[in-house]
Amino acid sequence: MRHPFSSLPRALIALLSVRQAYALGEYLDVCNQIKASVSNASDVFFPGSITYSNDIEHWAGSSTQQAACSVEPGTAADVGTVLKIVGAGAVPFAVKGGGHASNPGFSSTTGIHISMARFSDVVYNASSKTATIGTGLVWDDVYAALEPYGVNIVGGRVTGVGVAGFTLGGGYSWKSNQYGLTVDTLVSYELVFTNGTVRTVTASDADLFWALKGGGNNFGVVTHFTLKTFPQTEVYGGIIIYTGDQIAALANATLTFQNTVTDLKAAIITTLNVAAGLPGAVLLLFYDAPTAPAGTFDMFMNIPAFSKDVKTRSFSSLVQAAPSDAVPPTRAIFDTITVPSYTPALMTAIVNETLVRGSTLALQTGTFISYEIEPFAQGFLQRNRTSDSAYPPTRSQGAPLNIYYGWTIPTVDTSFQDAARDSAARLESIVGTRTKLPRYPNYAIYDTPLTDMYGASGPARLKRIAQRVDPKGVMKLAGGFKLQ
Repeated sequence: MRHPFSSLPRALIALLSVRQAYALGEYLDVCNQIKASVSNASDVFFPGSITYSNDIEHWAGSSTQQAACSVEPGTAADVGTVLKIVGAGAVPFAVKGGGHASNPGFSSTTGIHISMARFSDVVYNASSKTATIGTGLVWDDVYAALEPYGVNIVGGRVTGVGVAGFTLGGGYSWKSNQYGLTVDTLVSYELVFTNGTVRTVTASDADLFWALKGGGNNFGVVTHFTLKTFPQTEVYGGIIIYTGDQIAALANATLTFQNTVTDLKAAIITTLNVAAGLPGAVLLLFYDAPTAPAGTFDMFMNIPAFSKDVKTRSFSSLVQAAPSDAVPPTRAIFDTITVPSYTPALMTAIVNETLVRGSTLALQTGTFISYEIEPFAQGFLQRNRTSDSAYPPTRSQGAPLNIYYGWTIPTVDTSFQDAARDSAARLESIVGTRTKLPRYPNYAIYDTPLTDMYGASGPARLKRIAQRVDPKGVMKLAGGFKLQ
């Protein structure tokens, strides 16, 4: 019998860790079967290849795992071929779009890694005012492609965020005050089912369409989204950086903005941070026109700033001015709560959590501690809504708060994850709502109960739909919030 590593260079085998070598040996036959079965539009890559390294790489190093191989399907039919092969052998696999997931194992695996990198097209249809976009893209690519047409999509707010995970989780955008969430603008999905068939899913399949709007990767692999587009001019905005002594002033200004600015074209994200033990803050501000009406952002402009990059610019320029996070981490986690609105008591608690957690966690190799405050206009969850969605299960007013911790060594993973959960619980207790508002799946930590995101009845409906379209449970072999 030929040794499973016999086709690999000896130098490469020597460099593999025991875990990598075991995974590669266990699944090498599956990798080779896929390679022999897909068309010339697709390819399979192994450890040691630059393409393999790019395929498995994530924004957060803690979300990267060493797969036996990476597969780059180039057609929807080849995605179906891969799904049939991994399903037949019950082989763990991952599907990665942009790679911005902070939860470990959500888009990575030690089995077969499917990279959607070759689904990178953007097609604008002027007659239907829609754009069809591939799920291997990040939002920067989409905005740049649509800019010549003077249109845009309700998409991500900062650079480097993947189209696929963002859209399948719901999608809060700079344009959400005007047009709702990204899922509210979806027209259709090109979906590859686990039996290998490919179908365009629209509102005519009401249950599956509902489930795909926020229900994650539980129903097959999406290769393209078709979304509504909206006119796009130049915009006004950018980033302001403040030193730690201005955190309280910025928190108060954020409350003032939330409570007084009703212009739906205006939006902000306030981030209170501790980087390498030093407190500070960053404001991202946006106005959906070349200039903002006088006074719109005065409450922020009047605070002494360390630096400002606020001007009239293209939408792409604005997004790229706002880093996905100030310090790219080797390891990271998000957690979240959703609040009806930000109150003075809650804002005080967020400031305290930032400073106390930042000081404490910095002693445990914490490199970046951030609380991202995201107020939205009243009624924004009703804008452009044409049908219900799995997320959010209720359209009551609610704004997300993102808790983001970054650190450097694996031995403190549990400590930082527990701290994020504890901080979320403390802040939620201050909100004191009798009925918890649904948590945003794209910010929720990996063990968040399904009912916390999809409500009391949502998980059962999602499970029924998944059973109908994936009766053998193949998608349960991939990461994500699973419908067990």
